[in-house]
Amino acid sequence: MKPAKRIFMTILIIIAAIILLLAIWFNIPYSPVKTQFQNDVEARLQSAATFTNANADSSATISRTLDSAAIASLPPLIQKYLETNGYIGSERRTHLTMEYKDVDFGMGVNKPQLKIDYTHVDFADSPDRLAFIDSRMFGIPFQGYDYYMNGKGGMKGVLAKLFTLFDQTGPTMDKACLITYLAEALFLPETLLKDFITFKQIDEHAVEATITNKGVTATGIFHFQISPDGTIEYTPWEAQCENYKTYSDGIKRPTVFRAVWKNKDGDYVYFDGKISKVNGAKEK
Repeated sequence: MKPAKRIFMTILIIIAAIILLLAIWFNIPYSPVKTQFQNDVEARLQSAATFTNANADSSATISRTLDSAAIASLPPLIQKYLETNGYIGSERRTHLTMEYKDVDFGMGVNKPQLKIDYTHVDFADSPDRLAFIDSRMFGIPFQGYDYYMNGKGGMKGVLAKLFTLFDQTGPTMDKACLITYLAEALFLPETLLKDFITFKQIDEHAVEATITNKGVTATGIFHFQISPDGTIEYTPWEAQCENYKTYSDGIKRPTVFRAVWKNKDGDYVYFDGKISKVNGAKEK
């Protein structure tokens, strides 16, 4: 074989090997971002369990289920929401896990949309929230980690499991992540009983909620329709909960969750997903 041809064949073999290795890397379950998310969730679940056990004696008189007496101090509108949707009599929980499949996720105005799988875990003892995004861009894995722990929020995006596209932190992210936690608070009623969230009923359809943690405060308004369906709203973005159905654990929840940027020139839907599981419970 001539030297030039030998070099050409060697280059082809190297390229083929690289493509094969990339294909294997892209398709194996492991990824550094996912592992970080899973490790953080596991550590946080352990700390939540430790907190619960440490306070077991002092809370011995508190029912293990959510009852009407426990929510008596909440605004009547929220009490009605919890009663209507079957939360009364449900087991008290230390955390909430919600899973979405094939979510339409917008990267921004005039930018492409992705199909993503999305999982988030919210905790009741303090306003901590961890979320993982799993998707692909042109066949290449794109994964994200959205977190709020110990008063610090952030959002990281990684391409091909290796290359960080963005890693946003700082006071703006702290507040943005805190208000996202507030938007999901109704899904984990135990959070509504904590002193870091306060309420003021505005009228028969709206309740103002304020959340404070580590010196950061955010306020939003929960809007309720006449039917059990509800919309959670605050500027500059809005969370819409629709199509309530009863899940296998007997609680009625929305099956659709939509997040909308309220831009001056019109609304932009950047998250439009169907909830597949809540704490392991599926839609009936």
